Amino acid sequence: MPLDPDALLRFLSGVHPYDALPEEALNALLPAFRTLHMAAGQDIYQYGKPLDGLYLIHSGGVAVRDRNNVQISQLGPRNSFGERGLGRDGIAVTSARTTADTLLLVLPKSDFLRLVETQPAAAKFFDRSRAARPKRPELATSPVETLMAREPLTCAPGETVQAAARAMAERRVSSICITEDGLLRGIATVRDLSGKVVAGALPFDTPISAVMTADPLSLPPSAIGSDVLHMMMERHIGHVPVTQGQRLVGIVTQTDLTRFQATSSAELVAGIAGAQDAQEMARVTARIPQLLVQLVGTGNRHDIITRLITDIADTATRRLLTLAEARLGPPPVPYLWLACGSQGRQEQTGVSDQDNCLMLDDSYSDEHEAYFKALADFVCDGLNICGYVYCPGEMMASNPRWRQPVGVWKAYFKGWIAKPSPEAQMLASVMFDLRPIGGTVSLFEDLQRQTLALAAKNSIFVAHMISNSLKHQPPLGLLRGFATIRSGEHKNTLDLKHNGVVPVVDLGRVYALQAKLSAVNTRARLEAAQAAGVLSNSGGRDLIDAYDLIAETRLEHQAAQIKAGEAPNNYLAPADLSDFERSHLRDAFVVVKSLQSAAGHGKGMLG
Repeated sequence: MPLDPDALLRFLSGVHPYDALPEEALNALLPAFRTLHMAAGQDIYQYGKPLDGLYLIHSGGVAVRDRNNVQISQLGPRNSFGERGLGRDGIAVTSARTTADTLLLVLPKSDFLRLVETQPAAAKFFDRSRAARPKRPELATSPVETLMAREPLTCAPGETVQAAARAMAERRVSSICITEDGLLRGIATVRDLSGKVVAGALPFDTPISAVMTADPLSLPPSAIGSDVLHMMMERHIGHVPVTQGQRLVGIVTQTDLTRFQATSSAELVAGIAGAQDAQEMARVTARIPQLLVQLVGTGNRHDIITRLITDIADTATRRLLTLAEARLGPPPVPYLWLACGSQGRQEQTGVSDQDNCLMLDDSYSDEHEAYFKALADFVCDGLNICGYVYCPGEMMASNPRWRQPVGVWKAYFKGWIAKPSPEAQMLASVMFDLRPIGGTVSLFEDLQRQTLALAAKNSIFVAHMISNSLKHQPPLGLLRGFATIRSGEHKNTLDLKHNGVVPVVDLGRVYALQAKLSAVNTRARLEAAQAAGVLSNSGGRDLIDAYDLIAETRLEHQAAQIKAGEAPNNYLAPADLSDFERSHLRDAFVVVKSLQSAAGHGKGMLG
C-alpha cells in the first residue's frame, strides 16, 4: 500500500538531500515517487540490467554487491542506492537484494536527473556533476608518459658539438640526449652550447660529452606531472628525461607543459626553492591549508593530494639543507637526510609534525659531530618555523640517537628485529617508513634491502609486528554504530587518524615486510602486495576502497574546517555526516577490521 502524501513528506523531510530542498521543489517531487514492497531475500536489480530509477529505503534492509557478487555495503532506512548506474544509460553497476521485509521508494530516472540538474543540494549529494561529464586532464595528476615526447633527439657521446647543434636546429628542439646502447648518459641544451662552446670558444669538433650534463636527473614514466613541475622549479632546469631503469624512453620540457595550467603546488615549490631563509619559506608554507582546500574541492584522489603537499615539505627540507651547507661549509663526510612518518610515506595532510633522521657515512668520527649537530639543528629548527612542528617523541635528526653512521643504523635494525620489544616494535614501525630526501642516497639502499630481507625471514619479528598493527582498531560499536571518543576535548567524535587511517597504514607496512616490498606509501604498498599475491585480489580491492573512503573523508573534514576558519584536525563528529555517508564509512571500517582479523588469526595476508 503506497504512503499517503503527508507520510511521504514527513519521511523525506528527515532524509538528506530532500531536507535541503525548497518546500515548493519537495512538494512537486512527491508524486514522482512510487512504493515497492519486497520480502526478504528478493533481488531488487542485478548487475548489468536496466534500473528503474533511484531507490530509497523507507524500512527494512538491502545488501549491495559488486559485479563479482562481493558485498560492498549493507544499507538501512533512509539510505539511497542505485544512483551510480543512472549515469550509464540506466544500467546497474552493482546488484541489490533485500535482507529483510523492505519498503522502497523509487524515483524514476527522468525525475532523478531533473532533480540533480535543478537542485544544487541534490547534485552535491549524489555527485552527479563530476560523474556526468569527463574531467579535464590536469597537469598535476597526469602520468608523465602522457606528457613526454616519445622520440627525443639523441646522439652518441663522441658526436661533435657542431653536429649536435645542427641536429637540434633541424628538429627545432632545445636539447639533445646523449645515449649509449639506449642508456642515458647525459643531456646537452641550447644553453650548454651557447654558454660552454660559444662563450668558451671551444672548437666545433669538441665531443658533445665534454659539455653535456652527465647522469642528469630523470623520472620514470609512472611519475606524475607535479613531479616534473616540482623538479623543474626546485632544480632550475627546463628538460627532464624519462627513463625506464637507465633506458631513455622520452623527455618532458617546459614547452611540453604549456598546454597545461601550472598548479599552485608548483608555485609553492618554486617559492620555497628560491627562499633565502626559513622565515621566507614559512610565508609560502602558510598557504598549504588553502592548497588543501583547492585540491579537495577539485576532486583529486587523496593519495595525489597528500603527495603534492608532501612534495612541499620535501622541497623545504632540501632548501634548508642547502642553506645549512652554505653557512657551515661542505660536509666533512657524505650524509643522507631521510623522512619517516607521514612525510616518509608521502601522506602529509593539513596537520603534520616532523619525523626525520640522518645517516652518516661510516668514515664519520667524533670530530665531525659538531658539523652534523649544527646542520641537524638548523634544518629541524627551520622546519618548525615552516609549520612542521617538532616531533613530541624527539624522533628527529637533532636528537643524537637518530644521527648516526650507517653501521650504527644497521645495528639498530638488527637489534629491533632480533629482540622485538614493545619499544623496538614502535621504532621499527616508524623507521620502516624511511624515505631519502637529500644527500647521498646510496647510504640507504643497501640498508633497506638488507633490513627487509632480515625482517621477512624472522617469523617471530613479523608476528610481533602483526600484533603491533592490531593495537589501533577501527571505531566500530554495537548495533551498527560507531565507538566515539567518550570524554575530553574531542568527546563524541571519531579519530580518523589513529582509528581510521593508521590501522590501514599498519597493515600495509606488515604486507611490505612479508613480501620484502620497497614501497613506502600505504596505497602503493597495498597495490604491490596485491600484485605480489600477499594480499588476495578481493581483499586488496576491498581494503584499497575502504582506505580511499576513510582517507578522503579525513581530508574533506579538514578542508571543511579550514573553510570555516578553524585549524584542521582529525576528529570528526558522526552527526556531521549524512546517513548515507555514515553507512559507507562504517562499511569501510568493517573491511579494515576483517583484514585485521585475518592477519591476527595467522591466515596469511590473503584477506
